[in-house]
Amino acid sequence: MNKLVPQSVFDCFAQVNAVPRPSKKEERMIAFLLDFGKKLGLESKRDEVGNVIIRKPATKGKEACPTVILQSHMDMVCEKNADVQFDFERDAIQTYVDGDWLKAKGTTLGADDGIGIAMEMAVLQATDIEHGPLECVFTRDEETGLSGAEGMGSDFMTGSYLINLDSEDEGEIFISCAGGCRTNVTFSYTDEPTPAGSFAVELKVKGLTGGHSGDDIDKKRANANKLLVRFMYIAMKKYGLRIADIQTGGLHNAIPREASAVVVVPAEHKESLRVDWNIFAADVEQEFYVTEKTMRFEMQSVEVPATLVDLDTNNRLITALQAVHNGILSMSQDIELVETSSNLASIHKYADKHEIVIASSQRSSLLSARNNMSNTIGACFELAGAKVDTGEGYPGWAPKADSHLLKVAVEQYKALFGKEPLVRGIHAGLECGLFSEKYPHLDMVSFGPTLRGVHSPDEKLLIPTVDKVWRHLLAVLKTI
Repeated sequence: MNKLVPQSVFDCFAQVNAVPRPSKKEERMIAFLLDFGKKLGLESKRDEVGNVIIRKPATKGKEACPTVILQSHMDMVCEKNADVQFDFERDAIQTYVDGDWLKAKGTTLGADDGIGIAMEMAVLQATDIEHGPLECVFTRDEETGLSGAEGMGSDFMTGSYLINLDSEDEGEIFISCAGGCRTNVTFSYTDEPTPAGSFAVELKVKGLTGGHSGDDIDKKRANANKLLVRFMYIAMKKYGLRIADIQTGGLHNAIPREASAVVVVPAEHKESLRVDWNIFAADVEQEFYVTEKTMRFEMQSVEVPATLVDLDTNNRLITALQAVHNGILSMSQDIELVETSSNLASIHKYADKHEIVIASSQRSSLLSARNNMSNTIGACFELAGAKVDTGEGYPGWAPKADSHLLKVAVEQYKALFGKEPLVRGIHAGLECGLFSEKYPHLDMVSFGPTLRGVHSPDEKLLIPTVDKVWRHLLAVLKTI
């Protein structure tokens, strides 16, 4: 990364990407950050849940300025292409430059939120920038539960202003976010012998764009789970399709890119099933011809399994999955922003437990609407006889009227780049929502460089925007 600007930030990002940091397994990153701060001679400590704070005194003449908190999360979404050999608990992310974009070789890049960590590190080690007292905070487990921010004590941070560096569109300053929760569903089943004269195939939907289940939910990207189930429902009605195995999707906050299932039909319908699959694939490709240019549908004959999911559970499961809502439910009445949505994240059959477990997540900027969305998802599966468990979730972040930090951030952006930044909310969970509960006095904004394909192996960072965000951040720190 020797030719990338700002050099200090990209050097730090390379160091970050050399440290494995899956969600809930951030111990090496915690140790790395504590060591980094201590080598600089700065106060560095962690709290009981693993969040790290590094304090840097003000530069000369700025001692009386209010303390500013810079905050990023240390974990990353660990997704890779199916044909890539990679161990996220051991291997360093392999990056490369493609034009103006920084990418990773077949895996998530980790710029969410590694580039935020890198900017904080660059500020901490810099000797030539002006700033008041700083608290650089690194939270753990943002991606799979926000447990770092949730477990943080109300006395861990002492600053007056907080800049969250976990946004993905340069030129936009975020002042609110959606709250969210998860709804997990369990179908219990029994094994039934596969009927004589059955034909078995493995169905695969692959190569979808995927993305963030909040920020990308309005981009008309296909959900691999819903596509696979859509065909299975049709074939169940026509040919009595039965499930032998189903393994789809991944993390609750990622739009699923791949889905597969082993299914059987009576042998006399095997050719009709293949014809229907090809017609279905052509129809779906037409529906998503703009957003899913690399989508693939595969059908392969496999050995007929000895047992299947019992017929009653099979039919209730497929019907509920066909019926359950996925995607946007409503738009905000005030601004051009998704208000409420749900993401059908994964479906996994566990043969040892005789269970099929479905994970989904709901988001909304309104608590009542989020609860309604979760109830809607839960009711669909309850009607199908499944066990439903909805978590407590996390709060949204309401905009702060007369925010001084926002005023400074907007003024400095205009002074640097000669245009107004876009001030908006985001349909994704930011830790600012939890901070607003524990630290109601905090004045907060969120901004960051441009990322695309977040939470998928297509994740990429627009290199020129890093320098713009860096310059903007330094200007805010100098003048707040």
